[in-house]
Amino acid sequence: MSKPQDYLRLMRPHQYLKNGFVLLGIVFSHQWGLSSLLGAALAFTAFCAMASTVYIMNDLMDVEADKQHPIKCARPLPSGQIKPAHALLLSLGLFSASVFLALVVSTSVLACVLAYFMLNVLYSRWLKHVVILDVFVISSGFMLRILAGTLGLGIQPSEWLLLCGLMVTLFLGFAKRRAELLMLEAAETELTGTRKVLDEYSPALLEQLTAVTAACTLISYGLYTVSPQTIALHGSPALIYTMPFVTYGIFRYLFLLHHKSRGNDTAKDLMTDKHLLLTIAGWVFTILSILA
Repeated sequence: MSKPQDYLRLMRPHQYLKNGFVLLGIVFSHQWGLSSLLGAALAFTAFCAMASTVYIMNDLMDVEADKQHPIKCARPLPSGQIKPAHALLLSLGLFSASVFLALVVSTSVLACVLAYFMLNVLYSRWLKHVVILDVFVISSGFMLRILAGTLGLGIQPSEWLLLCGLMVTLFLGFAKRRAELLMLEAAETELTGTRKVLDEYSPALLEQLTAVTAACTLISYGLYTVSPQTIALHGSPALIYTMPFVTYGIFRYLFLLHHKSRGNDTAKDLMTDKHLLLTIAGWVFTILSILA
């Protein structure tokens, strides 16, 4: 018999951390009024519900492949802890809740949420098997979160915000693919039975792609902090002092990837590594101190 915690595992609430991208718009635009905060909170919740819908949908579609995976085989569906029919009902309920909450905020948020859903449908059926494009699709999901938290709330998105968001999500995406290769190599598992696109990647290629996107993340964020437009908006040149947190965070993540067998679950890594937690806390505190 299924337990409540099995359904929670199926929904993967720890992944909701990724929906924090929805909140970036109001933080860096200085629009901290009650209506903006409420709209951002509802948009965040809508993306949480839709993200769980997508995770359940993917698990339903990949259940046979997940049974062959060294880690995913323990998930509620491939392990038989939850029946597919029950998972389908839960996903329909979450989808309805997401659409309702998004519509309460604005039609733009609804468009972003539905686009996120359709993008993930295409990803699950086809795009996840296309090398390099698969990571760009994952990054696009984060871009939709940023747009929901900006255009969806009547805020003009910053070009710097979109650029930095793109670079860091590409970095995390390619790092995830590298972690998957390392994990499967350690488990001596055939790649064909788990994720087909991994056959198209090589360790050398992923090392290059990860290094390039890490460098682009640091350069784009550094240029953002010293941009005259940024200084004029925030009334301070002090954002440059947040650069060490971003740099250390990138380097720490690379260390975890290569020496601690991490990187396969970004949200879990961020919440369980004390160095990353302290780095994020320091970055957030410094950002809010400067902007406030």
